[in-house]
Amino acid sequence: MANEIKVPVLPESVSDATIATWHKKPGEPVKRDENLVDIETDKVVLEVVAPADGTLEKILHQTGDTVKGEQVIGLFKAGAVEAAPTTASAATPAATAAPSATTNAAPAAGPAVRRMMSENDVAPESVTGTGKSGRITRDDVSKAMTPATAVSSEMAAMGSRAEKRVPMTRLRARIAERLIQSQETAAILTTFNEVNMKPVMDLRAKYKDVFEKRHGVKLGFMSFFTRAVVEALKRFPIVNSSIDGNDIVYHGYMDIGIAVSSPRGLVVPIIRNAETLSMAEIEQKIAEYGKKAQAGQLGIEDMTGGTFTISNGGVFGSLMSTPIINPPQTGILGMHKIEERAVVENGQIVIRPMMYLAMSYDHRLIDGSESVRFLVTIKEMLEDPARLVLEV
Repeated sequence: MANEIKVPVLPESVSDATIATWHKKPGEPVKRDENLVDIETDKVVLEVVAPADGTLEKILHQTGDTVKGEQVIGLFKAGAVEAAPTTASAATPAATAAPSATTNAAPAAGPAVRRMMSENDVAPESVTGTGKSGRITRDDVSKAMTPATAVSSEMAAMGSRAEKRVPMTRLRARIAERLIQSQETAAILTTFNEVNMKPVMDLRAKYKDVFEKRHGVKLGFMSFFTRAVVEALKRFPIVNSSIDGNDIVYHGYMDIGIAVSSPRGLVVPIIRNAETLSMAEIEQKIAEYGKKAQAGQLGIEDMTGGTFTISNGGVFGSLMSTPIINPPQTGILGMHKIEERAVVENGQIVIRPMMYLAMSYDHRLIDGSESVRFLVTIKEMLEDPARLVLEV
């Protein structure tokens, strides 16, 4: 008797999903826990795996179809999976000495990487995986994307003025929707400042080795910025609030969103109760989210909520930007590239590693003086890191 393959239960905030990729064809044998299909929501890709060894009998909904939670999308028949017949004969023992010549199985890859290969017409078997146990990574796919594989053969035949039309992924469409929503509903204004990063860089250089040895995670800049934001939010709770209709909602906790890049686009996992975490705990959480984002394993619960956001465009070389608020939040901090510049200290021109900071805020709720003082507080904390420990 066939078993039903269903869409996983979707959270209340997600009404439907899209079938991203079927990884098996009807009649194809599969092993227990082998991925059958990727289901894409507005925020994450969900994997539906085989419940047992068996065969995919029928696909009821194709790639691109919109589906609901717990909807039946295919049929699966459990049973022993026969081993694939071998073509080598006893008369050709040399074939057994070179298993790579007779093995056609593609290297393993996460859902985000598989989707990247699908969208760019890269065959899995053509990619050499450099990850753990030969797993294919995003960089592996990028290297395999030669002009011949990055576009379809039809486009290549059309010449240099070729065009290719593809639908937005659900995540990209959702990002576009929320950005427009933010600009249409909030009175966004941005204030700027700059921070001398030398004190933080000196402190990090002095303690990074012992920090990593003790805590098992590298000491980066994000923990300093997160702690500085937390201290600033304590002084200016209006920045940690949100607007709900005609009400102001003050949050008694600080859930800090950290904007990170993933193969599917920008995602913002949340560091819950950041005000209670040590710098080591913050770094551990950021490292965990970074790995999950690259592997396409962030869950909806990882990205739901948030009272304030930090975005670091500096990792891509951005010198200055005006970040857009993530509604219903009322503030976002933009970090940028650290660049040596001439500055004046005590009447002398000196060279210092400087970073521009940008604070975008909803002017409906936050006054200009509050936003400026909030940003100055962050600057002061970073230029005198001892204040982060003393909370002064």
